[in-house]
Amino acid sequence: MFAVLAVLPTATPAADLKPETLAAFDRYVATAEARMAKRLSDPNIFLYVNTLPPGERDNAFSSLKAEEVYMTSLAALGGSGGDTSVPDGMVHHWLGTVLIPGARLNDVLSLVQDYNHKQDVYPEVVRSHLISRDGEHFRATMRFREHHVITVTLDTEHDVQYIEVDPAHWYSRSYSTRVSQVENAGKPDERDLPDGQGDGFMWRIDTYWRFVERDGGVYLEVEAISLSRDIPAGLGWLIKPFLQSVPQESLQDTLGYTRSAVLASLKAAGR
Repeated sequence: MFAVLAVLPTATPAADLKPETLAAFDRYVATAEARMAKRLSDPNIFLYVNTLPPGERDNAFSSLKAEEVYMTSLAALGGSGGDTSVPDGMVHHWLGTVLIPGARLNDVLSLVQDYNHKQDVYPEVVRSHLISRDGEHFRATMRFREHHVITVTLDTEHDVQYIEVDPAHWYSRSYSTRVSQVENAGKPDERDLPDGQGDGFMWRIDTYWRFVERDGGVYLEVEAISLSRDIPAGLGWLIKPFLQSVPQESLQDTLGYTRSAVLASLKAAGR
């Protein structure tokens, strides 16, 4: 997600998170979660692709079984009236789905719940650490680093809850409880800026994961809603195209790395 935001020039002025920006984002998320809740209560429409018109749905499942990634923007569905605008900020909202053939639900859950080894799966994760676990409730911290013209390092904390609907259907929701930009990362004088202060590369990232064991594998669906600073005046022509495309690419990479890691573990186990 913040890979795109790292293209902002170093001369771009700082942009601290304002209360009205966060309040607008929270309203957007609440609307999106209300929509999600209707699907999570019905196994027949648990996955977003199940809600598509019949022909489109069949094509989506055919592509998933061919090991393709289904991607779509949900910005028009998530906010009130389809409006993703927030004062002094931008909302990015994407959904992606993959099929992990030959996997069982526990195979996927074991990997995604291993918060001490995220750096072994996702290249942008420098380190990760499980803070606490209470049943299916996790608290974890991760450091992300992305280099794209400039290097951006973020320290984040996440509150994650996993819920079992039935043995074949699980879902989770992950809220970022802290996103701190790291100044002078890796140097003796490195420091975390207070949450919400800095360049506004990423202020919030909420992700919603759905897991369905079916068709000889596990369907993994991830919905990501994030908040960044708005585009500074005069830079929209350069930055906006990236902001519209890279969140999609970032989510697609996450799905791909997850599938590859699960398949590698199955191969190592001789399955």
